[in-house]
Parts: sequence; C-alpha cells; structure tokens
Amino acid sequence: MNLHELKYCPGTLSEGYNTYSPNCLRNLFNGKKVSHMLPYETPQQNKEVAELFMENRKRISISGVQEKLSFILEKNQLRLTKEGEHGTYILKPIPRDLRKVDQVPANEHLTMQIAKQVYGINTAENAMIFFKTGTPAYITKRFDVKPDGAKCGKEDVASLAGKTKDNTGSNFKYEYSYEEVGYLIQKFVPAWRIEIEKYFSLVLFNFLFSNGDAHLKNFSLMESSKGDYLLSPAYDLVNTRLHMDDTDFALDKGLFADDFKSEKYKKSKHPSKADFIKFAKRIGVTESRIEKLLQPFLEKQGMVEILVNRSFLNVVSKRGYLLMYNAKRNYLIGIGV
Repeated sequence: MNLHELKYCPGTLSEGYNTYSPNCLRNLFNGKKVSHMLPYETPQQNKEVAELFMENRKRISISGVQEKLSFILEKNQLRLTKEGEHGTYILKPIPRDLRKVDQVPANEHLTMQIAKQVYGINTAENAMIFFKTGTPAYITKRFDVKPDGAKCGKEDVASLAGKTKDNTGSNFKYEYSYEEVGYLIQKFVPAWRIEIEKYFSLVLFNFLFSNGDAHLKNFSLMESSKGDYLLSPAYDLVNTRLHMDDTDFALDKGLFADDFKSEKYKKSKHPSKADFIKFAKRIGVTESRIEKLLQPFLEKQGMVEILVNRSFLNVVSKRGYLLMYNAKRNYLIGIGV
C-alpha cells in the first residue's frame, strides 16, 4: 500500500495523521516517538530476515496457529528480541491458508479498535505497522509484562477449566460453553459481579462482530496489583467470517451449558436478545443491569461505520464487514426472524 498517503493514525484511526498520533504513542509506546515502519523487509523478500524470524518463533511461548513474533522497544525503535530477552510486543504478520489472507492484520486492528472506542471494552493496546515494502502487520503490547520487566500472573480459561490437549484431545479449547466460563469467573474472581459484566459484554461483542474463534484460550484472568484476579484486557478479536465459513460461537456448546434456545433462535439458527438476557441471568449479571449492558449493542452505532471506513481493509472487505455487522445486529434485535 502507499504509505505516503496515510490520512488516519495507524493506531487509533484518528483523522489527520500520516503516522501514529500522540494518543497512540502514549498508550502503545509509553510516549516514545516510534515509526509506523518496521526496520525490516518481509521475510519472503530477504533471506537474512527470514532466518531471524524463524529463530524468534522458536522462542515465543504464546499459543495459537497464527504466526507471532516477539518484539522489544529499544529507544525509539522496535526490533526482534534476542535470546534471553523478554519481549514486550507481539507482531502478527499476514498469516497463511485463509480467505482474504492479506486483510487479516487490518481486520484484527479494526475489530480491536471498535471494541475499545465504541463499546468501551478494555483491550490490549494495538496498531497497524508496516514492513519496509509497505506490507502490513498487526502489533500489540503485552499486558502481562510489568514496567520492570517482571511478568504478571495470568491464567487462560482453558487452564482454569482443567482442559489440555493431553486430557481432552486436540479440540480442548472448544469443548465448553460460555455459560460454564461464567461460572469459572464466579469461582476464581473475588469481585466477580463487576468482571462478569465485562465478560458478558465481550461475549456479546464477539457475536455481533462475527468472532467465531473466541475459544477458551482467548479469555484470561490476570493478577491485579492487589494480588487478586480480574478479567484480562481483551485480545485476538477478529471478524473470522471474513476469512472462513464458521459458526456464531467458537465453543461447541455455544452460549448455554444445556440445550436452551429461544423460539427465535430455533427459527433463525442465530441467538437473539432473549437468548442473551437468559445467558446474562444464568452467569449472574444483576437483572437490573442487563438492559443497560445490552443497549449499546442493540443500537446502530454510527462510529462503527466511521472506523470501518477509516480502516486499512480494502473496499470489498469494508463492505463485507459492515454487512455482517448489520446482519448480526438484526438477529440480535429480532428483525426479519
């Protein structure tokens, strides 16, 4: 892409910037003036870079099928970590073996920004970043690393549920329900009544924005400064339906631990407001709070369209993204069912 024609901050998508805005620099890079260009060519175009990337991938310990690379900020420049260093950023280049694969970084960046800016969901800080050739990648700041470099306590929900590949099989991340995840939050989080509302909003967001890969390892609890555990910032939010024909929910059981479905759900094959109200009640959301939490997702949010149009998706993908958002919102409010 032509990076000389940037009109929006590659982090916040704010208008009038041809690089990272001050707000983005403050939140993502601790106020340091960092370029939106990486000091690397793509691995496909440079053999030495390819070897550096392959060596880096051996050391990073984050699960998931998408390629992830460990980066560190040295003065004002991002670089790959070396042996013995602990990275503070994760870089996700364009992956392989998906439809519209070149759109994945922009998709994840946009979805994360919508979650934060439109719905107030606490997310990992993130931005688009570009190789010397202009090829895009997605970068996110690790939230489990303290300013002194020490790691925070963090447990994903798969671990809390006692599910591993050894005891459950290769599908271990998916054999559960979102209701059961809610019970785990009640069990392990002292201030669970506050955190369960955040969890409810995140599950609702994933449905509305077609994130069909919100599995057990994509929800985590993180140790707070007081030593208790809270829901971690959201991460890996992406509209998977742009890239594959998947279902509404990643978890095999869906929303509920049993077979409950509203009449509208049975008819349309998609959950509606009634299902999410039942889900909220079952996981312990205070009844008087449910409508207030639901309302932003039921209303048509003009800022969604603004952010989509400012995003780094191509024109066709922007159109598809908005069509999916509107279709899911219609299911939610029961239009056309």
